Amino acid sequence: MASVPIMDLKPGVKLVKSVYTPLGSLLFHKEKVLLPRDLEILQAFLVENVEVGHVGEKITQSKDKNSSNEPLAQDQPPFNRTSFFVEEYDKLFNLIKSAYPSILAVGIPIYEIRNQLESLIQYIKDYSVISFLPRLLNDHDYMYHNAILCSLSSYKLAEWSGLPKKDWMQVAFAGLFHDIGNVRVDPSILLKPERLTMDEIKEMREHTKMGHQLLKSVAGINEGVRLAALQHHEKVDGTGYPLGIDSNKIHMYSKIVGVVDIFHAMTLNKAYRKGQSPYLVLEQILSESFGKLDPRLVQTFIKKVTEFNNGVMVRLSNDKIGEIVFSNHNEPTRPMVSVANDIVNLGQQRNLYIVEIIKKDN
Repeated sequence: MASVPIMDLKPGVKLVKSVYTPLGSLLFHKEKVLLPRDLEILQAFLVENVEVGHVGEKITQSKDKNSSNEPLAQDQPPFNRTSFFVEEYDKLFNLIKSAYPSILAVGIPIYEIRNQLESLIQYIKDYSVISFLPRLLNDHDYMYHNAILCSLSSYKLAEWSGLPKKDWMQVAFAGLFHDIGNVRVDPSILLKPERLTMDEIKEMREHTKMGHQLLKSVAGINEGVRLAALQHHEKVDGTGYPLGIDSNKIHMYSKIVGVVDIFHAMTLNKAYRKGQSPYLVLEQILSESFGKLDPRLVQTFIKKVTEFNNGVMVRLSNDKIGEIVFSNHNEPTRPMVSVANDIVNLGQQRNLYIVEIIKKDN
């Protein structure tokens, strides 16, 4: 073990002690093998010395990910989805899409949906909130994809927020059924590309009450799920709808679904507009949610979905493509990006932002 000045480092050495920025943010984990771009990052953060072992020894890269020197969460890009997760997602999508048109006549097939949702949740570790895109993506299928994605993201946010494990599946149901009342809304309003009239807005907002009513007699879900359908558009300052209640009266499930619903509503393609960049949406949620959404949930959501994204390829607003190499926990939506051997610090270059995550093939 030796403390080596940054200028004397060579690629291929292994850290024996974690490295932090001068402000205390974790830069590299212990046992990371330093690559050429990592040396540039250390210099960019003005780190002077690091503790390394086996200086100068080349490290043979293993094809077995489990033998990597990096922590597993760092090794696996968020978009590295297993085929099992994708298959179970598609099954739930097809089930929801086939069931929704007949819900008013025959009710919700809750047992079939529960079984398939549980099958999907088994593989939730393979789901990345910020980068997953469904295979069967069609503009007119927005309602079904939004339901499933809100279900998965609500499950994760419930876990991240410290809710008891017994609540996680119920929160997933809350995300899945939060917009169920839309089956009673005129499709011409749901898919209308122009601005809605006041009467159409009034009808659209009725989906919250309709959803609560539809879920009243459904077995296997708790009152929090029903309240999420009713309250997911309520705001903590009392300016939401349909009841205009404030934070003290909004159920925790509703607050969770309220956060993830905004994220997926803005990032998914709709029939009348293209989805926005996940990173840009997170910035908007952070800046515009003050007094509207639960601040603790917003901060937790943004922190968690931007973690472990090193290695993710992105397109910047100047149309250049680069790789995320470091995420600052103080500004998680503005990571450092390696572009053509240059390090672009989005925290400093405020005129640039991430407009797209470049999805890799499985």
